[in-house]
Amino acid sequence: MTYFFETYGCEMNLAESASVEQLLIARGWTKAADVQLADMVVINTCSVRATAETRIYGRLGYYAGLKKVRAAEPDAKTRSMETAAAWVQEHGASPLTVVVMGCMAERLLRTLKHDFPVVDYVVGTYAKKHFGDIISAVERRELPQDIDDEPVYSFAPTSYEEGAFSTFVPIMHGCNNFCTYCIVPYVRGREISRPEDEILREIDFLSARGVKEITLLGQNVNSYRSGDVTFPALLRHISARIEESGSSIRWIRFESSNPKDFSDELIDTIAADEHICRGLHIAVQHGSSRILKAMNRRYTRESYLALVQRIRSRIPDVALSTDIMLGFPGETEEDFAQAVSLMREVEYASAFMYYFNPREGTPAATMDGQVSMDVKKDRLQQIIDMQLEITARVLERRVGRTVPVLADIVSRDSRDELLGKTSQNERVAFRGDASLLGTFVNVHLDSLNGNTFRGTVVD
Repeated sequence: MTYFFETYGCEMNLAESASVEQLLIARGWTKAADVQLADMVVINTCSVRATAETRIYGRLGYYAGLKKVRAAEPDAKTRSMETAAAWVQEHGASPLTVVVMGCMAERLLRTLKHDFPVVDYVVGTYAKKHFGDIISAVERRELPQDIDDEPVYSFAPTSYEEGAFSTFVPIMHGCNNFCTYCIVPYVRGREISRPEDEILREIDFLSARGVKEITLLGQNVNSYRSGDVTFPALLRHISARIEESGSSIRWIRFESSNPKDFSDELIDTIAADEHICRGLHIAVQHGSSRILKAMNRRYTRESYLALVQRIRSRIPDVALSTDIMLGFPGETEEDFAQAVSLMREVEYASAFMYYFNPREGTPAATMDGQVSMDVKKDRLQQIIDMQLEITARVLERRVGRTVPVLADIVSRDSRDELLGKTSQNERVAFRGDASLLGTFVNVHLDSLNGNTFRGTVVD
């Protein structure tokens, strides 16, 4: 039987899709060459912004039509679904199972299946442990049944994808912060840290498969705590395990981190350990202390800038990236100017920039002082234009250096060219044989093309 995944949103969703995919592969399923030919489609959803959910609604409309074609219903419309129609004509009708998982599934747990009958299974945050039963039911062609969603989260043993050089390792789930604009605590639940011994066992598993780079994941990764083990201690223990075991893993990354939990101990741990990559994503969200307080971020502009200063003094080769939101309720021109000046001062290598998108059920959705869409879009565009200039300056300063690069894919433009990434998470294109894939090579950064370096391998 065949499957197809559509995954939206954060890296945690990518990791969770990968862990479910491993269940399917273990049962002998294969990935469909075309979504129209899949026996089961799994849509892993995001609820962070309304636009993400709107896109899912559109996809569910598409799958409603595809289901009709696959069932050979008389009123089925085959336009844009010719592949499925040709399959049915040759092989006969075959059912399609649609599974929706992720944050949107949890948010609409009781209503999604009723409102969209195309959905066979709604798998909320706490029900992923039932995927084995779902797979069995699909294999036996049984009618979909409701599944329990008891509020007990369990981590998958691994999110590894066969043959991957890089992989995600979830270490915690949920969030306790309740930022006033964010729906994550409501759909992901409270913070749960994965036991350290489970994480180390997965490190051993990944090492045995030649993985070169891991990314530790959590909604608020640096608030990790398992027993007496804090996040800095976990990093040190993982690094020690890598050294002691002669692991193939060389680089450790992590996302996402909240500035309020970015301790001096964590800074010192990163500075002292060459396994921990120098690309750090620390979401600021805004540059105005007044707006940060309204967001319930629990740090100020001044404390954030002091954190950046401490990081750069201890880790000189660090590259910082961030998230920033414009148009939060009550944001004035002065607040916006402070966001602009903070970004100019920090000089992020990259930034994910977006405007406030009210989410039903969060405090910010009903706050006074909602900013008009025209103003939000205008401020966002100003920030984007400025960040493009900053990124170009930051990257240009790196030209001329020789840096280690993990070669991970063959370029689409030339079979003789490879693409890789640096410890700072920069992309580098260089001439090289495919035999270098999955290895670390020293590359001289010759020039910059957009946001991608052009380089030359140095012996």
